[in-house]
Formats: sequence, C-alpha cells, structure tokens
Amino acid sequence: MIVFCVLSVLLLTFYIREGETGPIHAVRSGVVTATSPVRYVGSVVASPFNALGNIFSNLTASQETLSDLKQQNAELTGQVAQLAEAKETAERLEGLLGLQSTYNLQSTAARIIGGSSDAWSQTVTIDKGSLDGFEIGMPVCNAYGVIGQITEVALSSSTVLLINDETSGVSAMVQSSRAQGMLRGQADGSLRLEYVSTDYDVQVGDIVITSGLGGVFPKGLPLGTVSSVERRDNDVYYDIVVRTSASTENNEEVLVITALSDDQRATDEDIAAANDIDSVQTSTGDGDSQESDKTGEDGSTDGQDSSDTTDRSTEE
Repeated sequence: MIVFCVLSVLLLTFYIREGETGPIHAVRSGVVTATSPVRYVGSVVASPFNALGNIFSNLTASQETLSDLKQQNAELTGQVAQLAEAKETAERLEGLLGLQSTYNLQSTAARIIGGSSDAWSQTVTIDKGSLDGFEIGMPVCNAYGVIGQITEVALSSSTVLLINDETSGVSAMVQSSRAQGMLRGQADGSLRLEYVSTDYDVQVGDIVITSGLGGVFPKGLPLGTVSSVERRDNDVYYDIVVRTSASTENNEEVLVITALSDDQRATDEDIAAANDIDSVQTSTGDGDSQESDKTGEDGSTDGQDSSDTTDRSTEE
C-alpha cells in the first residue's frame, strides 16, 4: 500500500515537471485515445436511463403540482360559492330594508326555517317567537309584499298562515280605483278579490294593496296584481283573480310587523266605503251568508274580539 502511494507521488511529480511531450503525457494520451470508443458507447447506453430518471423525477413533481392546484381550485370554488351566497343574502336583506324604509314599518326580521307538512294548508315556520315579542295576528312580509299572518307562537318559533291559504282573508283595495274587497285564498292556492263592486273600474294589471281595515295590516302594502277580471250579466261584484306579489319559494328572510302607527290604519273614508259595501251585501242577500266579513267602524270584526286568534289570522 505504501509502495503504491510512493509510486503515485513520484509519477505525479514527474508528470507535473515534464513537458507536454514527456513519456508520461504520451502514455496518458494513448490510454485516452484507446478508451474513448468505450466511453462513447457507455454514454450512449447510459443516456436513455438518465433521461428516464429525469422523466420519473419530473412526473413526481408534476403530480405534486397537480395535487396542489386541485386543492387550490377546490378552495377557490368554495370561496366563490360563499361570496355568491353572501351577495344573494345581502340583496334579500337590502330588499327587506327597502320595504321597511318605504312604508316606515315597525318590524323585526326573521328567517323561514320550514314549510307546511301537508297539502291542506299553506304555512311557513319562522325562527323567532314570543321571546322576540311576536304575537298571534302579526302581519308578515318579504321584500315584495305581504305573505301572511302569524297564527301560532312558540318561544323561539312561529307559524305563519300564508295569504293563499283557503282559510285566509285580508281586507284589500285596488290601488288605482280604491275599490275595496276581501282577498281570499283558494283551495288550489290561488287568490281571489271578492266583493268588489262592478261600479268601479278594475283592469288586468291593477295593483292590489292592503286597505288597513281591521287594524292588523298597515294600509298600502302590496298584495298582488289583478291577473283576470270577469263581469257576468246582472252580477253586483266582479270575479277577480289576483297574482301574489310575494312568494316564499325563493325567499328566506321576512319582516314581522310588530306595531302600527296611526297613519298606517284605515281612514274614516275607507271605513265608510267598507260600510257602503256591507250595505250592498245586506240588500242583495250576501250579508247573511258573509256576516263574518262585515267590518265595524272600529276596525274589528262584528261581534268578535279583534285579538281573537281566528279573527286576526283571517283579518275578517
């Protein structure tokens, strides 16, 4: 071992000191020349393996990058969905605030958390109740107008009877002609405006609003639009179908009206007009069959307490 080390040092010393034409340089050049074909073949053979190694290395890196990109895409998709939901919620709440501001409503917001469980009633459930000051009979609106009235109250939830339920009735008027009537839900879920005298001009497209009679609904809130008007010979009243302005299908938030101001109640003229309608009903025989629809000057149902659950839920 020592001999080889000494020999290597001597050869290195001679290699450094001799010139390019020295014997050791000549031997080195010969060896390089002789082995160059072997080294070339070796590099050619090894090249595919080196390339294959690079491919596997790049493939591993690409898979990791792809996985990272997929994760980032999922996160961004979730953020976009959250932003879209927040935007829609903000628009709905803005609509509620607009209604509240336009009609100067004393109200509290609530969220719809459920609907009726059978085909015989049209109701929704909201997430606030007596703990929030809600009471039976309070009107409920969404951004487009009236949807119904509270008929049942629990501590933290309430049931709202929708205006298109066949047991519901709301004192209403045609906005343009001021013709008064009773908006009633039908078994098929439609709405009809009853007891509107044919003395008034009522056209398709006319807006129907609350009249304020009964002291439950504020006067002037949107109820719907007249979709058809029929007048048969010798009939005293129109047959009017109304398309509701407000629907609960695409709405989640509502306003519960908790109190009315004096200017939101029916005027003396409105009450007098309602009494004129009652007189016509009585003279034509409708007063006996529709006695529960008659509204007194104090805004409550004749012979019944206006705070009664049934009366307030139908505002009759």
